[in-house]
Amino acid sequence: MNRKKFITQSSLLLGTALMYPYDLSLAHSTGILGANDRIRLGVIGINGMGWADMLALVRIEGVELGAICDVDQNVIDKRLAELKKENIKVQLYKDYTDLLDNKNIDAVIIGTPDHWHPLMMIHAAQAGKHIYCEKPIGNSIGECIAMENAQRKYNTIAQVGQWQRSQKHFQDAISFVHSGVLGPIRTVKVWCYQGWMRPAPIVQDSAPPSGVNYEKWLGPAPLKPFNSSRFHFHFRWFWDYAGGLMTDWGVHLLDYALLGMKASLPKSIVAMGGKFAYPNLAEETPDTLTTLYEFDDFNLVWDSAMGIDNGSYGRDHGIAFIGNHATLILNRGGWEVIEEKNSEQKITKPLVTPEDNGLFKHAENFIDAIRSNDATLLNCSIEQGGHVAKVAQMGNIAFRSGDKLYWDKSKNGFTDSAINEQYLNSTYHNGYFLPKI
Repeated sequence: MNRKKFITQSSLLLGTALMYPYDLSLAHSTGILGANDRIRLGVIGINGMGWADMLALVRIEGVELGAICDVDQNVIDKRLAELKKENIKVQLYKDYTDLLDNKNIDAVIIGTPDHWHPLMMIHAAQAGKHIYCEKPIGNSIGECIAMENAQRKYNTIAQVGQWQRSQKHFQDAISFVHSGVLGPIRTVKVWCYQGWMRPAPIVQDSAPPSGVNYEKWLGPAPLKPFNSSRFHFHFRWFWDYAGGLMTDWGVHLLDYALLGMKASLPKSIVAMGGKFAYPNLAEETPDTLTTLYEFDDFNLVWDSAMGIDNGSYGRDHGIAFIGNHATLILNRGGWEVIEEKNSEQKITKPLVTPEDNGLFKHAENFIDAIRSNDATLLNCSIEQGGHVAKVAQMGNIAFRSGDKLYWDKSKNGFTDSAINEQYLNSTYHNGYFLPKI
């Protein structure tokens, strides 16, 4: 495999995925590894983060791209042209199950729309592949539980793409929170204001673009006519395929709120919001949402809005741990501590900025776990990714139902059986089913 510089990601992709224009180039490799030391990757879903994840992984010595799979021939042609410039040859698949049958593929990246993650992850685990699955791991609480069960049963190395867990400044900030110097923390605020995010216009249904296998794109989702405003990036704004900002960004930000507070699942959840920013554009998920989670000794507030950048503390996203002595503010740009003006603790801390690339570190962590054959080394296991995905799903279910919900941890469900029946599990269509694990 030719490992010359191979910069293929646009600034837009990196801006949407990582917020900062990291250089995803392939460093030239001079070391020689034996065949048993090499790890060959297959990528399922190559239009966005699946490709970015691959580029981060193949920078690592001994990791090679072996196969790609997508249901859109236009995307395949684009990627093949990029690979051809570097004389890189890969096997091509249009059905992910055929890729999983390839015994020469050691690990797969799942970079598809959210509604495909559970089925692909479980099938990959059954096929004995190591897995790097984009977040959120599931589009329902029941799917998260099924994926956790699959990882335990098949004992594969499975990392979730919540790369902030591998970035040093995030880890350092949480260590500071755990030190206790902020004092008792009664409220944690998490916000996500994304001014650039905008749904597509409402358009009529149409035939799928030439080269798109729309039936396979839908997979287990309900059979509906093709509509360009639900396709590719914009799948995020429709319940059949995803959960809006709550699951797209929430699993990143809520994750660190939960880590900082060493929290499990909330006791109650209430949410309110709607299509306030773009009522005339194509979206089902709310573009404005406020959710309140009740835990034993603190409250967690989620606040999201599309079309606005001016969020709390002058930041468009972040987590604020509000303690009696001081508040720690954390996001992808760094972290700082602002002391209460009457505090005598003297713990104000200037902004600490990032010093590493979280995506690269996350990729390295995945490969280290594979080579050590030790899933405990992972910075974001399926179980850990499932934890925050469930919390995000709870917020969406509270919004969709319009009810205040109560979680019964002893039964792994809500206290309202009607809510469980309607929202806890995803209904699969078109002959697909989620394996019973």
